[in-house]
Formats: sequence, structure tokens, C-alpha cells
Amino acid sequence: MKTICVSVSNDLYNDNRVLRTCSSLSSFGLNVKVICKDTTKNRKKQYAPLEKKYSFLRIHRLGFIFRKNFLYYAELNIRIFCTLLFQKVDILWANDLDTLPANYIISKLKHIPLIFDSHEMFCYVAELRPNSFQQKCWLKIEKSIVPKLKYIVTVCNPIKEYFKKQYNVDATVIRNIPPYIENNNPKKVFPLTEKYIIWQGATNIDRGLEELITAMQYIDCKLIICGNGDIFPLLQKLVNTYHLHTKVVLKGKIDFEEMMLLTRNASLGISIDKPTNQNYAISLPNKIFEYINSATPVLYSPLTEIKAIEEEFITGIALQGYETSTLASQINEILSNNSLLQQLSDNCLIAQKYLNWQNEQQILHNLLETILQQRQ
Repeated sequence: MKTICVSVSNDLYNDNRVLRTCSSLSSFGLNVKVICKDTTKNRKKQYAPLEKKYSFLRIHRLGFIFRKNFLYYAELNIRIFCTLLFQKVDILWANDLDTLPANYIISKLKHIPLIFDSHEMFCYVAELRPNSFQQKCWLKIEKSIVPKLKYIVTVCNPIKEYFKKQYNVDATVIRNIPPYIENNNPKKVFPLTEKYIIWQGATNIDRGLEELITAMQYIDCKLIICGNGDIFPLLQKLVNTYHLHTKVVLKGKIDFEEMMLLTRNASLGISIDKPTNQNYAISLPNKIFEYINSATPVLYSPLTEIKAIEEEFITGIALQGYETSTLASQINEILSNNSLLQQLSDNCLIAQKYLNWQNEQQILHNLLETILQQRQ
């Protein structure tokens, strides 16, 4: 049996894209090893069900001395390199640019294929300020390695076009979409028993969260935020400032199944990223597909990739603006229109049959077949 080693810089169990990919790699008939960050000491009880579910994975967890910035990423790649150097593998899979350098060097030393999975335009994330030292370093790494790669996977067409334009390399688009399970999400009937709205994902800057919490002063329902990130302390401060403890629930990072249960029971999902950087402007957030998978209508920022999905399936309403009064008024209006919510939710049930991991997985399997045939 051929072995593939997947590298990821996070703790694995909070990355559903990687878990979904690993399951598909295994279903293709590959022995799957994973190199990831070790956080099990802090979350051993939380991860126990996932350890059992993904017991087919052979996981190598890395401990770190450094926790952020350049030293962390340098240590990350040194540890990945040393681990891979003594592993017997047939294919390498590097998730995002931060795990690519070590994987690229090993692929050259051992003459084995490397698949680079770009989940975002890493050099243009909001956390990397334009023209900063960090951004210049990552751009230099990207420019030195990406043009030499044969196999690139990414999550949306704009990133594919970026790689083609910048480096004249072709990428395969495999969107991050939940699997379709028939009868998993029964038809919702509005109004729901409990009325609340939900936001899920990494709580980082420019995702409209500050404006959303401020607007909650005037919105007639509860808001649940699932996720953690750079501005989580700021969100806590805003909840305190506006005395919203009974209206805004900050869940932090929670188990995926728990998050999806909350999403399935929500009246409205929120996805209002701002197009303030190249990465957000072309993004196709996972939460869009997770709302669709849960038959939950969505209020969305009209970014290019989201608009393409929404114009085809009409599962949500485009955001009118970030001003407090505008945002509050629009959400209240949507929540008061049960016939609209019902139609959008019903459209989600139709969209699920087309937008699902089963279809995306076939693209992945075709890529693997091509690689293995070329290795023969």
C-alpha cells in the first residue's frame, strides 16, 4: 500500500478541510500519515471522540519551543523536515505555504511527488500587513518554490487564476464542502422554536464581527459566535461595553459536530467578510457551504465567489452595509419574514445535492490516479 504524509501547522482536529481530505486519501486506498501541532495535553477529553473516529490516521504530533512569528515557522519547518527525513512515504501533501519549504526540500531529496494544498492566498491574509517584513519573507518563499511545483490544489478559482498569472502554474480546484448525507437535515419549518443567528470561523479582523456585535443592541434575537482568533478578546470587550451578555454567546473553539448542530437549528447564518485585502476579496468561506449543508439561510457579503454560488442557488441575502443601523435593520427585516426564510432554506436543500464533498472528492481521486500512473 502506498503511503502519503500530510503536513499541517495546526492541531488537525480543528481543521475540517484537512480531516476531510485525509478521509478521502484513505478511501482511495492510501496509508495516511499526518504531521501536526501537538495540543492534546490541553484538549485530551475534547479530542477523544475524534481520536476514535480518525483512528485510521497515523499521527505524528510536534511540540514547539516558539509559539509565534518567524521563529515558530522556522522551527515548524525544521521539525517537519527532520520527521519526514526518516519517514518512508510515497507522496507528500503540504497544507498551505507555512508547511511547504520542508516538504519541498524532502520531495527533491527523495524524488517523490509533492501536492501543495493552498487554502488561501497566504501572503495576503489580513494578519500580514502589506509591505511588512513578514509579508516580504513569505512572498519570497512563494516565488522561489511555487513555480517549480507540478501538483497544486486550491479551494477556489481566483486562487487558481492567481497562481497561473503570477507563476504560470496550473492548480486543481477542490472546494471545501461538507458531504451530502440524505435525510441528515430534515426540512426546516419557519418560524423555528428558538430564534437565533450564528457566525462561525476564525475570529480575525475585517470579518464584520465588531459591527455585528455592536448592531446586536438593536437586533431582536440572540447571536452565537463559534470560533477563536486574534480579535476574540476585543469581541469579549464589546459584549461587556454594550451589556450584551444575554444576547451574544461567545463559544470559542468547539467540536465541529456541536457547531453544526447549533448551525442546523439557527434561523440565519452570517458571513460578512470585508474585501479589505486580496485574500478576503476572493474568498469562498467554508461557512457558506456549512450553512447550505444545514439548510440555514445566510446573510453574506457580496464577494465574487460567494455571489456566483448565491446567484445560482439563492440560499441567502446580500449584505446592504456595515453601519450599525443598516445591519440591525436588515437582520431584523430578514428574521421577521418567515416566508423568505422558508424559501431560502428550501433552496439550501436543493443546493446540497450539487454542492457536496462527494463531487469534490472525485476530483481529488482523479488527481491521485494521475500521480500514481506517472510514478509507474
